[in-house]
Amino acid sequence: MSNATLFSFNFASQTTVMYTGFFIFVSGVIGNSLNVLVFLSLRTFRESSCGFYLIAMSIANICHLFIGDLTFIMINGFGINWLNRSIFYCKFRPFYVQFCILTSFSCMCLAIIDQFMATCSIPRWHQWNNIKLARCIVIGTIIFWIVHGIPFLMYYVHIVSPITGQSNCVIISVAFQKYYNFFYSPVLMCIIPMAIMILFGTFAYRNVQNIAYRTVPLVRQESEKQLTTMVLVQVFFDIIPVSPLVALSIFRAIYNTPNDPLILAKLNLISNILIIINYLHFAASFYIYVSVSKRFRQQLIYVLFRIHFDRFCLRRINNNQIEPQI
Repeated sequence: MSNATLFSFNFASQTTVMYTGFFIFVSGVIGNSLNVLVFLSLRTFRESSCGFYLIAMSIANICHLFIGDLTFIMINGFGINWLNRSIFYCKFRPFYVQFCILTSFSCMCLAIIDQFMATCSIPRWHQWNNIKLARCIVIGTIIFWIVHGIPFLMYYVHIVSPITGQSNCVIISVAFQKYYNFFYSPVLMCIIPMAIMILFGTFAYRNVQNIAYRTVPLVRQESEKQLTTMVLVQVFFDIIPVSPLVALSIFRAIYNTPNDPLILAKLNLISNILIIINYLHFAASFYIYVSVSKRFRQQLIYVLFRIHFDRFCLRRINNNQIEPQI
């Protein structure tokens, strides 16, 4: 009975990771790619500082899904652990994943702060809504998280297990392990970004309620309302996939791995489900924007059919034209 139950939990865990994880990967790559396409195709977003932050976030999300989600699926769905097979990948994947995750959260925080300033009634705060400044901030953010990731390259190593004789990718530094468990995972990846997004999201929502009473051009009103609505809904959606992972990180740090295989299988199933839910942050932004913004839906149709499809058809016609015979 115990072996059958253990098999059921392991099978449920693997099946959940394979199908749900792959679905999130495909839908996330498609959705974020459409985000980038729309934002880069329309001047409304392309010349907006908030739009630039969302472009950078979408690119970071795509990069994270390719390395983070795919590796997670291979390890927990198919039992193929690339981390243990290659010392390069053992070091590169944690460095790359922390860079993509923190860049994505940083850009989301910057987007909501940008909308708070854009909708603020104090005119001098509007000078911060500058596309050139946004580019400099994003470049600085990228450099900062690259430097932050150096310890990941240093302290992730291969250790040969004396029992199995196989190499395992682990953190060799006790101090860095404590930093990872008690600050990086719960605080840097969740508490700080969520606190910033909720705080400035609340302020931005209050500003939007009063924007109609200020002397602001109607086009700008609609643009600011659209962007603020999009990022606000994403902020409050992110509470669902991000928060449970904090409890999981703290639980893993405080409690030792149990020896009972059945308890371990149950914890592994719960852990995999929470990690998959967490990947929704990196995959769902496009579908949130489509759901909450009628204007974004119209812009998506315009970009796909009136810009790119018409351009494709025109190129086909030009290529198929036959020169007249003289």
